[in-house]
Amino acid sequence: MPGMEEESARVRWEQRTQKPLMALAVAFAVAYAVPIVHSSASASVTFGCAVVEWTVWGAFAADYLVRLALAERRREFVRRHWLDLCAVLLPMIQPLRLLRLVSTLLLVGQRARMASQIRLTTYVAGAVVGLLMFGSLAVLSVERQAPDGNIRTLGDAVWWSFTTMTTVGYGDHAPTTGVGRLLAVGLMLSGIALLGLVTANIAAWFISRFESDDAEERRQTEAIVALTEEVRALRAEVAALREHQRQP
Repeated sequence: MPGMEEESARVRWEQRTQKPLMALAVAFAVAYAVPIVHSSASASVTFGCAVVEWTVWGAFAADYLVRLALAERRREFVRRHWLDLCAVLLPMIQPLRLLRLVSTLLLVGQRARMASQIRLTTYVAGAVVGLLMFGSLAVLSVERQAPDGNIRTLGDAVWWSFTTMTTVGYGDHAPTTGVGRLLAVGLMLSGIALLGLVTANIAAWFISRFESDDAEERRQTEAIVALTEEVRALRAEVAALREHQRQP
């Protein structure tokens, strides 16, 4: 029974920390966006936003370590949550702001998947909005100062992110730096994966509706057949009763 107690302790921890961690994720989004949207922000504001970003990443890293400590089979936990471990270690290896963004998004995404109240549709919609927003901010931060860059405003960045995620790619805006192109590759792959999830979810919904309609139609058919059999039986009984009354 100790294994079940440890497992339940980890589940209780995940349930209790779900909402606070999601609130911290919102704080991270604001802190990441402010210095990019307001490029003329003061040094103190930029420093404060960086502190918030590191704090949020530290909270998610601590959450991973606590869940690891509460897990009964820690090797199995690490094997199943290897992406979380990479996201925790990534900023330590190279503390770039972009890597901190990627690692935090991975941790937030993995943690959001554990919430029982978040369905697949909500998760996919949140992932699409998150990738669109952070992809726009990230590419704007690296392309705005590029000599040959043509993504200069937030509107350009959002338009580029939208066309890239949907794999349309008009070509009117495109990254020119190495980091920007790396972001484009990640956004393309993520967009393809999310579009596949959306398509599969819509197809599953239609299939379930068709199966539900078929089941309802079968139930109605069975009810009609049963009712027909009852009517036949009643008719037979009435005919037998009349025949019995005719006999002297």
